Amino acid sequence: MVSFPSIHWQARAPLDENAVQSLLISALRGLAALQVAASHLRAEIYPGLRTLEEPSLAYLGLAFFTGFAHQAVVVFFLISGWLVGGSLMNRFGKPQALAHYAIDRFTRLWTVLVPTLLLTLAVGLIVGAVAGGPMDFDPANEFSAASFVGNLFGLQTVTVPDFGGNYPLWSLAHETWYYIQFPLLLLVIAGGGLLRRAAAAAALILLLSTLRDMISLYFIIWLLGAAFSRIRIDCGNIVRSLLLLLSLALFVYCRLRGNNDDLVPGSFVQDIICSIPFLFLLASLQQQADPKAPGYARANRVAVFFSEFSFSLYVLHIPVIEFMRYLGRQFLGRDRLDPNVATDFLWYFTVLASIVALAYVFYLLFERHTVRIRNALKGWLLTPRAKPVRVALSPD
Repeated sequence: MVSFPSIHWQARAPLDENAVQSLLISALRGLAALQVAASHLRAEIYPGLRTLEEPSLAYLGLAFFTGFAHQAVVVFFLISGWLVGGSLMNRFGKPQALAHYAIDRFTRLWTVLVPTLLLTLAVGLIVGAVAGGPMDFDPANEFSAASFVGNLFGLQTVTVPDFGGNYPLWSLAHETWYYIQFPLLLLVIAGGGLLRRAAAAAALILLLSTLRDMISLYFIIWLLGAAFSRIRIDCGNIVRSLLLLLSLALFVYCRLRGNNDDLVPGSFVQDIICSIPFLFLLASLQQQADPKAPGYARANRVAVFFSEFSFSLYVLHIPVIEFMRYLGRQFLGRDRLDPNVATDFLWYFTVLASIVALAYVFYLLFERHTVRIRNALKGWLLTPRAKPVRVALSPD
Protein backbone atom coordinates (compact mmCIF):
# COMPACT_ATOMS: atom_id res chain seq x y z
CA MET A 1 0.00 0.00 0.00
CA VAL A 2 1.38 3.42 -1.01
CA SER A 3 1.19 6.00 1.77
CA PHE A 4 0.26 9.50 0.68
CA PRO A 5 3.26 11.87 1.13
CA SER A 6 3.05 14.72 3.61
CA ILE A 7 5.07 17.90 3.21
CA HIS A 8 6.36 19.90 6.20
CA TRP A 9 8.14 23.24 6.47
CA GLN A 10 10.97 23.17 9.01
CA ALA A 11 12.31 26.03 11.09
CA ARG A 12 15.91 24.93 10.40
CA ALA A 13 17.65 23.10 7.59
CA PRO A 14 18.58 19.70 9.11
CA LEU A 15 22.17 19.37 7.86
CA ASP A 16 22.63 16.11 9.71
CA GLU A 17 25.69 14.01 8.90
CA ASN A 18 23.93 10.72 9.72
CA ALA A 19 20.87 11.19 7.53
CA VAL A 20 20.44 9.16 4.35
CA GLN A 21 20.21 12.55 2.66
CA SER A 22 23.80 13.39 3.62
CA LEU A 23 25.07 10.17 2.07
CA LEU A 24 23.35 10.98 -1.22
CA ILE A 25 24.59 14.58 -1.25
CA SER A 26 28.17 13.49 -0.58
CA ALA A 27 27.98 10.86 -3.31
CA LEU A 28 26.51 13.33 -5.80
CA ARG A 29 29.21 15.92 -5.12
CA GLY A 30 31.92 13.40 -5.98
CA LEU A 31 30.06 11.89 -8.95
CA ALA A 32 29.23 15.30 -10.43
CA ALA A 33 32.87 16.44 -10.33
CA LEU A 34 33.99 13.11 -11.82
CA GLN A 35 31.36 13.40 -14.55
CA VAL A 36 32.52 16.90 -15.53
CA ALA A 37 36.17 15.81 -15.62
CA ALA A 38 35.36 12.69 -17.67
CA SER A 39 33.20 14.68 -20.08
CA HIS A 40 35.81 17.37 -20.66
CA LEU A 41 38.60 14.82 -21.02
CA ARG A 42 36.65 13.01 -23.74
CA ALA A 43 35.94 16.30 -25.52
CA GLU A 44 39.60 17.33 -25.36
CA ILE A 45 41.27 14.11 -26.56
CA TYR A 46 38.60 12.39 -28.68
CA PRO A 47 36.83 13.70 -31.79
CA GLY A 48 33.27 14.92 -31.36
CA LEU A 49 30.61 12.27 -31.73
CA ARG A 50 28.80 14.24 -34.44
CA THR A 51 31.96 14.31 -36.57
CA LEU A 52 32.04 10.51 -36.84
CA GLU A 53 30.05 8.79 -39.58
CA GLU A 54 29.93 5.33 -37.99
CA PRO A 55 31.09 5.51 -34.35
CA SER A 56 31.74 2.20 -32.63
CA LEU A 57 29.36 0.88 -30.01
CA ALA A 58 32.08 1.30 -27.38
CA TYR A 59 32.55 4.96 -28.24
CA LEU A 60 28.79 5.54 -28.28
CA GLY A 61 28.67 4.13 -24.76
CA LEU A 62 31.57 6.30 -23.62
CA ALA A 63 30.00 9.41 -25.16
CA PHE A 64 26.67 8.69 -23.49
CA PHE A 65 27.97 8.02 -19.99
CA THR A 66 30.36 10.99 -20.09
CA GLY A 67 27.79 13.37 -21.52
CA PHE A 68 26.06 14.57 -18.36
CA ALA A 69 28.33 17.53 -17.57
CA HIS A 70 25.47 20.03 -17.97
CA GLN A 71 23.25 18.05 -15.61
CA ALA A 72 26.17 17.70 -13.17
CA VAL A 73 26.55 21.49 -12.98
CA VAL A 74 22.83 21.86 -12.30
CA VAL A 75 23.20 19.35 -9.44
CA PHE A 76 26.14 21.43 -8.17
CA PHE A 77 23.94 24.55 -8.11
CA LEU A 78 21.11 22.74 -6.32
CA ILE A 79 23.40 21.22 -3.68
CA SER A 80 25.20 24.52 -3.21
CA GLY A 81 21.91 26.28 -2.58
CA TRP A 82 20.85 23.47 -0.24
CA LEU A 83 24.03 23.52 1.85
CA VAL A 84 25.20 27.14 1.64
CA GLY A 85 21.74 28.68 1.66
CA GLY A 86 20.44 26.29 4.30
CA SER A 87 23.44 26.92 6.54
CA LEU A 88 23.11 30.71 6.31
CA MET A 89 19.36 30.62 7.01
CA ASN A 90 20.07 28.53 10.11
CA ARG A 91 22.32 31.16 11.62
CA PHE A 92 20.90 34.34 10.07
CA GLY A 93 20.21 36.94 12.72
CA LYS A 94 22.87 35.68 15.11
CA PRO A 95 25.77 37.97 16.05
CA GLN A 96 28.29 38.40 13.22
CA ALA A 97 26.42 35.85 11.10
CA LEU A 98 27.20 37.63 7.84
CA ALA A 99 30.84 38.14 8.77
CA HIS A 100 31.20 34.43 9.50
CA TYR A 101 29.41 33.67 6.26
CA ALA A 102 31.70 35.93 4.19
CA ILE A 103 34.84 34.36 5.65
CA ASP A 104 33.39 30.88 5.08
CA ARG A 105 32.64 31.58 1.44
CA PHE A 106 35.86 33.30 0.44
CA THR A 107 38.10 30.82 2.23
CA ARG A 108 36.17 28.01 0.55
CA LEU A 109 36.84 29.53 -2.87
CA TRP A 110 40.29 31.03 -2.51
CA THR A 111 42.03 28.21 -0.64
CA VAL A 112 41.58 26.13 -3.79
CA LEU A 113 41.26 28.80 -6.46
CA VAL A 114 44.50 30.72 -5.82
CA PRO A 115 46.78 27.66 -6.19
CA THR A 116 44.67 26.48 -9.14
CA LEU A 117 45.20 29.76 -10.99
CA LEU A 118 48.93 29.64 -10.25
CA LEU A 119 49.10 26.07 -11.55
CA THR A 120 47.13 27.09 -14.64
CA LEU A 121 49.66 29.86 -15.25
CA ALA A 122 52.56 27.43 -14.81
CA VAL A 123 51.03 25.00 -17.31
CA GLY A 124 50.42 27.87 -19.73
CA LEU A 125 54.08 28.87 -19.49
CA ILE A 126 55.25 25.30 -20.06
CA VAL A 127 53.06 24.66 -23.10
CA GLY A 128 53.77 28.10 -24.57
CA ALA A 129 50.21 29.40 -24.31
CA VAL A 130 50.99 32.56 -22.32
CA ALA A 131 51.00 35.70 -24.45
CA GLY A 132 51.97 39.05 -23.01
CA GLY A 133 53.15 37.68 -19.68
CA PRO A 134 51.36 37.47 -16.31
CA MET A 135 52.08 41.15 -15.60
CA ASP A 136 49.92 42.16 -18.55
CA PHE A 137 46.84 44.00 -17.27
CA ASP A 138 44.79 43.64 -20.45
CA PRO A 139 41.43 42.15 -19.32
CA ALA A 140 41.08 40.45 -22.72
CA ASN A 141 44.25 38.40 -22.12
CA GLU A 142 43.24 35.18 -20.36
CA PHE A 143 46.64 34.98 -18.63
CA SER A 144 46.82 38.61 -17.51
CA ALA A 145 46.95 39.88 -13.94
CA ALA A 146 43.54 41.47 -14.54
CA SER A 147 42.12 38.09 -15.49
CA PHE A 148 43.75 36.48 -12.43
CA VAL A 149 42.19 38.98 -10.03
CA GLY A 150 38.90 38.98 -11.90
CA ASN A 151 38.60 35.19 -11.57
CA LEU A 152 39.15 35.47 -7.82
CA PHE A 153 36.15 37.80 -7.56
CA GLY A 154 33.78 35.95 -9.88
CA LEU A 155 34.19 38.26 -12.86
CA GLN A 156 35.09 35.53 -15.36
CA THR A 157 32.67 35.58 -18.30
CA VAL A 158 31.42 38.94 -16.94
CA THR A 159 34.34 41.32 -17.59
CA VAL A 160 37.32 38.94 -17.98
CA PRO A 161 37.78 35.49 -19.57
CA ASP A 162 38.21 32.23 -17.68
CA PHE A 163 41.81 32.38 -16.50
CA GLY A 164 44.19 30.47 -18.75
CA GLY A 165 41.37 28.91 -20.73
CA ASN A 166 40.24 26.92 -17.66
CA TYR A 167 36.66 27.02 -18.86
CA PRO A 168 34.94 25.17 -15.97
CA LEU A 169 35.65 28.30 -13.91
CA TRP A 170 32.62 29.92 -15.56
CA SER A 171 30.37 28.23 -12.99
CA LEU A 172 32.34 29.81 -10.13
CA ALA A 173 31.21 33.20 -11.40
CA HIS A 174 27.65 32.00 -10.86
CA GLU A 175 28.48 30.62 -7.42
CA THR A 176 30.31 33.77 -6.30
CA TRP A 177 27.40 36.05 -7.18
CA TYR A 178 24.86 33.67 -5.64
CA TYR A 179 26.89 33.80 -2.44
CA ILE A 180 26.46 37.60 -2.53
CA GLN A 181 22.88 37.77 -3.76
CA PHE A 182 21.42 35.33 -1.26
CA PRO A 183 22.35 37.24 1.93
CA LEU A 184 21.06 40.40 0.25
CA LEU A 185 17.77 38.62 -0.35
CA LEU A 186 17.63 37.53 3.29
CA LEU A 187 18.30 41.11 4.39
CA VAL A 188 15.41 42.29 2.22
CA ILE A 189 13.08 39.70 3.78
CA ALA A 190 14.20 39.83 7.41
CA GLY A 191 16.97 42.40 7.68
CA GLY A 192 15.39 44.50 10.37
CA GLY A 193 15.09 48.23 9.77
CA LEU A 194 13.59 49.90 6.73
CA LEU A 195 16.81 51.60 5.62
CA ARG A 196 18.79 48.37 5.81
CA ARG A 197 16.18 46.49 3.80
CA ALA A 198 15.96 49.24 1.20
CA ALA A 199 19.75 49.29 0.74
CA ALA A 200 19.84 45.50 0.39
CA ALA A 201 16.96 45.60 -2.12
CA ALA A 202 18.71 48.28 -4.19
CA ALA A 203 21.95 46.28 -4.23
CA LEU A 204 20.13 43.08 -5.16
CA ILE A 205 18.19 44.74 -7.99
CA LEU A 206 21.40 46.31 -9.29
CA LEU A 207 23.18 42.97 -9.38
CA LEU A 208 20.27 41.11 -10.97
CA SER A 209 19.94 43.74 -13.68
CA THR A 210 23.63 44.18 -14.52
CA LEU A 211 24.98 40.61 -14.37
CA ARG A 212 24.74 38.34 -17.39
CA ASP A 213 21.20 37.11 -18.00
CA MET A 214 22.00 33.45 -17.32
CA ILE A 215 23.71 34.24 -14.01
CA SER A 216 20.60 36.02 -12.77
CA LEU A 217 18.21 33.45 -14.25
CA TYR A 218 20.01 30.42 -12.80
CA PHE A 219 19.93 32.06 -9.38
CA ILE A 220 16.39 30.64 -9.28
CA ILE A 221 17.85 27.11 -9.51
CA TRP A 222 20.19 27.90 -6.61
CA LEU A 223 17.31 29.38 -4.61
CA LEU A 224 15.27 26.21 -5.13
CA GLY A 225 18.03 24.26 -3.44
CA ALA A 226 18.04 26.70 -0.53
CA ALA A 227 14.25 26.61 -0.18
CA PHE A 228 14.03 22.81 -0.24
CA SER A 229 16.64 22.55 2.53
CA ARG A 230 13.78 23.61 4.86
CA ILE A 231 11.27 21.08 3.51
CA ARG A 232 10.73 17.58 4.86
CA ILE A 233 8.66 15.07 2.93
CA ASP A 234 7.38 12.04 4.79
CA CYS A 235 6.64 9.18 2.42
CA GLY A 236 7.23 5.48 1.89
CA ASN A 237 9.94 3.71 -0.07
CA ILE A 238 7.67 3.26 -3.07
CA VAL A 239 7.25 7.02 -3.46
CA ARG A 240 10.99 7.54 -2.99
CA SER A 241 11.70 4.93 -5.66
CA LEU A 242 9.30 6.66 -8.03
CA LEU A 243 10.98 10.02 -7.39
CA LEU A 244 14.38 8.45 -8.03
CA LEU A 245 13.24 6.85 -11.29
CA LEU A 246 11.55 10.07 -12.43
CA SER A 247 14.68 12.12 -11.67
CA LEU A 248 16.93 9.70 -13.56
CA ALA A 249 14.52 9.50 -16.49
CA LEU A 250 14.31 13.29 -16.81
CA PHE A 251 18.09 13.72 -16.63
CA VAL A 252 18.60 11.04 -19.28
CA TYR A 253 15.89 12.48 -21.53
CA CYS A 254 17.38 15.98 -21.30
CA ARG A 255 20.82 14.51 -21.92
CA LEU A 256 19.56 12.96 -25.16
CA ARG A 257 17.03 15.54 -26.36
CA GLY A 258 17.69 18.76 -24.48
CA ASN A 259 20.20 21.61 -24.37
CA ASN A 260 23.49 20.26 -23.06
CA ASP A 261 26.00 22.97 -23.89
CA ASP A 262 25.81 26.58 -22.73
CA LEU A 263 23.20 27.86 -20.29
CA VAL A 264 20.38 29.35 -22.35
CA PRO A 265 16.70 30.10 -21.64
CA GLY A 266 15.73 26.75 -23.15
CA SER A 267 18.12 24.87 -20.89
CA PHE A 268 16.74 26.76 -17.89
CA VAL A 269 13.25 25.41 -18.53
CA GLN A 270 14.51 21.83 -18.79
CA ASP A 271 16.71 22.23 -15.74
CA ILE A 272 13.81 23.49 -13.64
CA ILE A 273 11.77 20.46 -14.72
CA CYS A 274 14.62 18.11 -13.77
CA SER A 275 15.30 19.89 -10.48
CA ILE A 276 11.85 19.58 -8.91
CA PRO A 277 11.61 15.76 -8.55
CA PHE A 278 15.29 15.62 -7.60
CA LEU A 279 14.72 18.10 -4.77
CA PHE A 280 11.59 16.24 -3.67
CA LEU A 281 13.75 13.09 -3.50
CA LEU A 282 16.36 14.83 -1.33
CA ALA A 283 13.67 16.24 0.94
CA SER A 284 12.25 12.73 1.43
CA LEU A 285 15.54 11.28 2.68
CA GLN A 286 15.87 12.92 6.07
CA GLN A 287 15.38 9.72 8.02
CA GLN A 288 18.30 8.81 10.27
CA ALA A 289 20.64 5.97 9.35
CA ASP A 290 22.64 3.85 11.76
CA PRO A 291 26.21 5.12 11.28
CA LYS A 292 27.53 1.79 12.59
CA ALA A 293 25.62 -0.32 10.07
CA PRO A 294 28.28 -1.94 7.83
CA GLY A 295 26.59 -1.10 4.52
CA TYR A 296 25.97 2.53 5.43
CA ALA A 297 29.44 2.96 6.92
CA ARG A 298 31.18 1.61 3.80
CA ALA A 299 29.05 3.64 1.41
CA ASN A 300 29.48 6.78 3.49
CA ARG A 301 33.27 6.41 3.62
CA VAL A 302 33.47 6.18 -0.17
CA ALA A 303 31.01 9.03 -0.72
CA VAL A 304 32.72 11.37 1.74
CA PHE A 305 36.17 10.51 0.37
CA PHE A 306 35.26 11.62 -3.16
CA SER A 307 33.14 14.57 -2.06
CA GLU A 308 36.00 16.02 -0.01
CA PHE A 309 38.17 16.71 -3.07
CA SER A 310 35.37 17.24 -5.60
CA PHE A 311 36.04 20.99 -5.74
CA SER A 312 39.74 20.42 -6.40
CA LEU A 313 38.89 17.93 -9.14
CA TYR A 314 36.42 20.33 -10.71
CA VAL A 315 38.76 23.34 -10.99
CA LEU A 316 41.99 21.43 -11.64
CA HIS A 317 41.21 18.96 -14.41
CA ILE A 318 41.52 21.28 -17.42
CA PRO A 319 45.11 22.47 -16.76
CA VAL A 320 46.07 18.86 -16.00
CA ILE A 321 44.52 17.74 -19.31
CA GLU A 322 46.40 20.49 -21.14
CA PHE A 323 49.68 19.41 -19.56
CA MET A 324 49.08 15.75 -20.43
CA ARG A 325 48.25 16.67 -24.01
CA TYR A 326 51.52 18.59 -24.14
CA LEU A 327 53.38 15.49 -22.91
CA GLY A 328 51.59 13.43 -25.54
CA ARG A 329 52.76 15.77 -28.29
CA GLN A 330 56.29 15.83 -26.99
CA PHE A 331 56.84 12.12 -26.34
CA LEU A 332 54.19 10.25 -28.34
CA GLY A 333 53.75 12.56 -31.30
CA ARG A 334 50.02 13.00 -30.73
CA ASP A 335 47.62 14.43 -28.19
CA ARG A 336 44.39 12.89 -29.48
CA LEU A 337 42.93 9.39 -29.24
CA ASP A 338 41.28 7.26 -31.92
CA PRO A 339 37.73 6.08 -31.07
CA ASN A 340 38.25 3.01 -33.28
CA VAL A 341 41.34 1.77 -31.42
CA ALA A 342 40.56 -0.39 -28.39
CA THR A 343 43.84 0.34 -26.59
CA ASP A 344 43.13 4.07 -26.73
CA PHE A 345 40.21 3.50 -24.37
CA LEU A 346 42.74 2.21 -21.84
CA TRP A 347 44.72 5.42 -22.31
CA TYR A 348 41.56 7.45 -21.71
CA PHE A 349 40.80 5.76 -18.40
CA THR A 350 44.47 5.89 -17.39
CA VAL A 351 44.54 9.64 -17.95
CA LEU A 352 41.23 10.04 -16.10
CA ALA A 353 42.56 8.06 -13.13
CA SER A 354 45.71 10.21 -13.15
CA ILE A 355 43.62 13.39 -13.07
CA VAL A 356 41.65 12.08 -10.09
CA ALA A 357 44.85 11.07 -8.28
CA LEU A 358 46.47 14.47 -8.90
CA ALA A 359 43.32 16.24 -7.71
CA TYR A 360 43.46 14.25 -4.49
CA VAL A 361 47.10 15.25 -3.95
CA PHE A 362 46.08 18.86 -4.64
CA TYR A 363 43.33 18.47 -2.04
CA LEU A 364 45.84 17.23 0.53
CA LEU A 365 48.09 20.20 -0.16
CA PHE A 366 45.45 22.92 -0.16
CA GLU A 367 41.72 22.20 0.12
CA ARG A 368 42.07 20.05 3.23
CA HIS A 369 43.36 23.10 5.13
CA THR A 370 40.31 25.26 4.40
CA VAL A 371 38.80 24.91 7.87
CA ARG A 372 42.13 25.64 9.58
CA ILE A 373 42.61 28.81 7.50
CA ARG A 374 39.00 29.82 8.08
CA ASN A 375 39.18 29.45 11.84
CA ALA A 376 42.48 31.35 11.95
CA LEU A 377 40.91 34.25 10.05
CA LYS A 378 37.85 34.26 12.29
CA GLY A 379 40.05 34.27 15.37
CA TRP A 380 41.98 37.20 13.96
CA LEU A 381 39.18 39.29 12.44
CA LEU A 382 36.12 38.59 14.58
CA THR A 383 35.32 39.24 18.20
CA PRO A 384 34.66 37.37 20.32
CA ARG A 385 36.97 34.65 19.04
CA ALA A 386 35.13 32.23 16.81
CA LYS A 387 34.80 28.73 18.12
CA PRO A 388 36.04 26.23 15.50
CA VAL A 389 33.12 24.15 14.30
CA ARG A 390 32.97 21.67 11.47
CA VAL A 391 29.80 19.99 10.31
CA ALA A 392 30.21 16.95 8.07
CA LEU A 393 27.28 17.81 5.80
CA SER A 394 28.17 21.38 5.01
CA PRO A 395 29.38 23.58 2.15
CA ASP A 396 32.85 23.47 3.71
